[in-house]
Amino acid sequence: MASQQPLTVVNMGIDTHQELVVYMREDCHICLAEGFNASSRLAIKHDHKEIIATLNVTAGQILNRGQIGLSKIALQRLNVQAGDQVLVKHAPVVHSLSAVRKKIFGKSLNDDELRSIISDISSHRYSDIEISSFLSVCAGDRLNTNEIISLTKAMVECGGHLIWPNHPRVFDKHCIGGLPGNRTTPIVVSIVSAAGLIIPKTSSRAITSPAGTADTMECLTHVNLELADIQRVVADTGACLAWGGAVNLSPADDLLIRIEKALNLDGEGQLIASVLSKKIAAGSTDVLIDIPVGETAKVRSKAQAQHLLELFNEVAKACNINVKCVITDGSKPIGQGIGPVEEARDILAVLNCEIEAPQDLRERALFLAAHLIDMAQHKGFDSALEQATKLLNSGQAVRKFKQILSAQGGIKSLTQAKYAHTELSECSGKLIAIDNRKLARLTRLAGAPENPEAGLRLCANVGDILSAEQPLFTLLTQSLGEQEYALNYYAHNNDIFTFEV
Repeated sequence: MASQQPLTVVNMGIDTHQELVVYMREDCHICLAEGFNASSRLAIKHDHKEIIATLNVTAGQILNRGQIGLSKIALQRLNVQAGDQVLVKHAPVVHSLSAVRKKIFGKSLNDDELRSIISDISSHRYSDIEISSFLSVCAGDRLNTNEIISLTKAMVECGGHLIWPNHPRVFDKHCIGGLPGNRTTPIVVSIVSAAGLIIPKTSSRAITSPAGTADTMECLTHVNLELADIQRVVADTGACLAWGGAVNLSPADDLLIRIEKALNLDGEGQLIASVLSKKIAAGSTDVLIDIPVGETAKVRSKAQAQHLLELFNEVAKACNINVKCVITDGSKPIGQGIGPVEEARDILAVLNCEIEAPQDLRERALFLAAHLIDMAQHKGFDSALEQATKLLNSGQAVRKFKQILSAQGGIKSLTQAKYAHTELSECSGKLIAIDNRKLARLTRLAGAPENPEAGLRLCANVGDILSAEQPLFTLLTQSLGEQEYALNYYAHNNDIFTFEV
């Protein structure tokens, strides 16, 4: 039952990211009357808006009697300001949590149960701990095919949709990830849109990597586009390179990704549902999925890749979207730069056909672009590759890229990290392996992607022959503390680079 005694809002100025948190005195009369304890879930109401938040209990000197503190995101979601009056009551029972508990005990979930879970998550009825429970119990291969299909459809239903009535075929691509520096998307989008394909690309920010496509593109232009802006940019250029989280295409997925990032978790079923739900919501009809395979990539074996490929095809068929999966080499990093700004440098070098541009990034982007063109034209891969190469070499792709950036709000100049430290090779020999996961970890410890300038530039890659004291990589940070922290990790993990002496 709601308390009829309102409390006065105080802006606590605390950033709790996307978790809704409120603060009340331990001796608050409403806390005592209603039996509220720390971590209780409360419903906070103002006018006709209501949020469900987690309670933190404070000592008396922080808040006065009759006050309630709200975190930044709680203030925003409830649309209140300091001094406003709110009513507080116990949060309603979230019935879909019983389905999560059912899954914890190994039972399969049906369409209605998964729809209910996703609806409640997207409506912010779950705490971060409850979302973590759902993600953990679905990790690995714990979701069967029917559950993945249901999860995908549920995630599509809870968000907005892009519609392209003048374009019967709309293309997209996605990489499963796990390769530092593998920022092919902006190059591919530039090439295929120059070929006449419609490709409204909405991308994610980094989950476990040092940069996502949206993080990198944000160094070059504006990516927080509204739905109307995306439609305008695509009408003008045939493509866009936007952040998907800004347009609410799959709001539940964005909430799940935030927790996945904290857990460093990326489950198979959730991955497929995440990718396909956003492609469907973006109005895509034809999607290319890049599955890199390598011992230290996200997908470790050909067998695992084949299993993922089959799941993608089966789920896509059930959701009426055409998918083509390609299994690619994921044995080593791609390009030279790792981290948002450094990856942007590589993208520009490839698009401008610079002599020093990383050839592995160029070749990989051409390979993927050719597959997309072939999906559209059906003239064979070799013909499509020849067309993609001409579009890149002639400058048509880079002109299209600049056109897209201008339409999205302008072209930004790249900034530079404050501190650079070059690490030298400790021995002579052939570089035969680089641990992708540890290299990504090293780059994240340097501050990427939170600091866009932070990152790493490889001075050598697998197959190169180095002499002792030859540069191996340059670490880029915005503070000496981050540099020291990252280098300490490298000192204890110098098996990131393996040499054949």
